[in-house]
Amino acid sequence: MTAHNSDSETEMDSAPAEQPPSQPFRTDDGGDVDDTGHASGSRELESLADVRDVFPVLVELRDHLDEEQYLEYYTEMADDGYTMFACDVEGDTVAVAGVKITTNFYLGRHAYVYDLVTTEAERSHGYGRRLLEYVHEWAADRDCEAVELESGLWRDEAHAFYEDLGYEKYCYSFAYDLS
Repeated sequence: MTAHNSDSETEMDSAPAEQPPSQPFRTDDGGDVDDTGHASGSRELESLADVRDVFPVLVELRDHLDEEQYLEYYTEMADDGYTMFACDVEGDTVAVAGVKITTNFYLGRHAYVYDLVTTEAERSHGYGRRLLEYVHEWAADRDCEAVELESGLWRDEAHAFYEDLGYEKYCYSFAYDLS
């Protein structure tokens, strides 16, 4: 699987490479017990209220957004297929991911992770890993051939996190500012 590492991720202090991969989340109503002994689970966000509720977590990654702009962008992105997921521990959201399924000539049908963040207070407990593994399963269930993301050049710890999950660096991403 090829993947493109993303600036979209603040889970960089996640589980060290020597930690074995966590078990995937159950998708029933039970959830799992995480490495801290707390009940945890993941879910696809299904309502605008759910999306609004996870803003305090997402803004840790996208701190340039206010809630109004976040909801405006989300509405436009959702119309284009963007889907959000949350990892909850004991009823509190601790990690959020935003993903879109797309197709291109070099990866075929794939899921692109635009956003992945674990709240600062809950990093290094494996929640980002578990949420990304859940996204992998979700994408596979939708006939995706890969999961792709980008990561800023300066995010060495995030790169180690992704590589530990089996992602490989394969290109640079470029942007041209039109403003």
